[in-house]
Amino acid sequence: MMRDTSEFSDAPWRTIGWDRLQQARSVPTMLAGAEQKLYYWLTSNWTQDIGAVVDLGCFVGGSTARLAEGHLAAGKRNWIHAYDRFKADERTKKTELYRKGIAAFKGTDTYWLAREFLEPWDDCITLHRGDIMSKSWDGDPIELLIMDAAKSADTTDGIAERFFPHLIPGQSLVVQQDYFYWRLPWIPVQMHRMSDWFKPVAFCPDDTVIFLNTRQIDDEALATGRVGALDDSALLENLTEVLPLARSWRRRRRIHRMMRAVEGNPGVRTGHRMKDPDL
Repeated sequence: MMRDTSEFSDAPWRTIGWDRLQQARSVPTMLAGAEQKLYYWLTSNWTQDIGAVVDLGCFVGGSTARLAEGHLAAGKRNWIHAYDRFKADERTKKTELYRKGIAAFKGTDTYWLAREFLEPWDDCITLHRGDIMSKSWDGDPIELLIMDAAKSADTTDGIAERFFPHLIPGQSLVVQQDYFYWRLPWIPVQMHRMSDWFKPVAFCPDDTVIFLNTRQIDDEALATGRVGALDDSALLENLTEVLPLARSWRRRRRIHRMMRAVEGNPGVRTGHRMKDPDL
């Protein structure tokens, strides 16, 4: 049975008061304000506790805390699984941690920090530490999949293979946090190629797009959505086909910037290696 998604058109998460996220907001995050409220709303209002919540790329737990706060507020019991390398270089530590009041520390490991931050929700969260491409899923249904780890085309394919088959058709949501981020053009391309299996239901500024899984993900779906082997011309062709959707959310310029990035970085399929096409 297909869940009604008409409520997404009104972006109901925008009306959530910050008081509901008071405890979660103590955990540093790179999420914009609207995204923080979205995550709380998804677990407090959308999920029905019939599958796991999976957070791919949680940094030090900021996104996970927002998800957990909504999860527990609604009295739900299924587990939240958070994946990350739990590493931060000096630049990231300075901009995302020290400036937010975290005391300076040596080394790159942030796992201990995430454990401390997420202690209030310890009874509903499992942390998975390490390279996501070395991880697997236990096979349980996934009701909500947050994606902030598709930083290369190969990783994007690997995530799909590991997690997409466990989505619940008609109910599960995939939140593509970097959908409109110019360094990662393979994300909108993958979702466009899998349009027979996913329906876009909402946009949350600045880069996030939410998709409803509409059909069971099988081998055909995974093969159709595979982006790692696409050449530049195929990426550009698919991005051109994404433009009507981007136009509906006034994000057409974002896709054009992606296209310039592909043209200016031939063969590059890793986000941090993408050079800004506008410099």
